[in-house]
Amino acid sequence: MLLRHIRYLLAVAEHRNFTRAAEALHVSQPTLSQQIKQLEDTLGAPLLDRSGRSVSLTDAGEAYVRFARLALQDLQAGTRAMHDVQDLSRGNLRLAMTPTFTAYLIGPLLAQFNQRYPGVTVSIEELTQDRMEAALAEDALDIGIGFTGEHLPDIECEGLFVETLSVVVGANHPGVDSRQWLAQPLVLLNTGFATRRYIDDYCRAQGISPLIAMEANSISAIIEIVRSTALATILPSAIAEAQPGLSAVAISPALPQRTAALLSRKGAYRSAACRAFVSLIKARPATG
Repeated sequence: MLLRHIRYLLAVAEHRNFTRAAEALHVSQPTLSQQIKQLEDTLGAPLLDRSGRSVSLTDAGEAYVRFARLALQDLQAGTRAMHDVQDLSRGNLRLAMTPTFTAYLIGPLLAQFNQRYPGVTVSIEELTQDRMEAALAEDALDIGIGFTGEHLPDIECEGLFVETLSVVVGANHPGVDSRQWLAQPLVLLNTGFATRRYIDDYCRAQGISPLIAMEANSISAIIEIVRSTALATILPSAIAEAQPGLSAVAISPALPQRTAALLSRKGAYRSAACRAFVSLIKARPATG
C-alpha cells in the first residue's frame, strides 16, 4: 500500500465521482480506478459502492477513510515539523562541555544561539572529557566542547582555539611576582579535572611543588574563593577576563597552552540545530 492509494481514495470519497476525482488528481480515470482496486484487494474488502449514479463509501470504506484522513493529517504535520526543524524554527540540541568553559564561553555563546534560534531547545551538561566522550559514543549527546589530545577510537576531534592558563587572583590578593608565584597559597580544582592534570604535568616538568591550600570540584566555588580570599588559582586567562573582580597574572616559565575542540561521534548525523551551533562557535574569535 502506498500513500497515493490513500490520496486517491480520499479524492473519490470527496468528489463521489471517478471522473472529477481523476481531474482533481491530474491522473487518468482508468489509472485512478486501477489504484483504488489495488487498495481494495490489499485490504480484502470493497471500499466504494459503484452501483449508483454517484460513488459512495461502503461501511468498510467509511471506517477506513476515517482513519486514512487522520493518518494523512499526521503525515502532513510530520512534513511541516521536518521543515520547521530544517529552518530552525524548532529543534533540539544536546550539548556538553568540560567545566572551565561554563565560566566564560558557554554563556555568551548560548545567548547568541538563543537569540538567533529561540525555538530550539538546548540541553546542557557539564562533564569531564572522559564522560563526555562516552556519552557521544553512545549517541546520548550531539556535540561536545573539550580539548585535543588522546580520544576514544570513535570520537572525532576538531580544534577550535588556543586556551592559555594563568595565575588568577582577586581584588583581595596582595600581588603576585611572576617568578615567585609558587610561594603563593593556591586553591585548585581537584585531580578529576583536565585543567588540574595540565597544572600537575606542568609542575612535574618544571620540578616544582605548588603550595595547595584548598581543592574544590567546582569552577564557581574556585572563583568565589579567589574573590573572597587572598588565595590565587590557576585557570584559563579567559575566565579572569569574563569574571568581574578577577585578574590574570603572566608567570615565568609560562603555563602551557591547550587547544579547545569540538568533539563528536565519527559518522554521526548532525541535525540542523547542531550544524547551526557548530557554525556559531567556529565564528567566534580565534583565541580563548
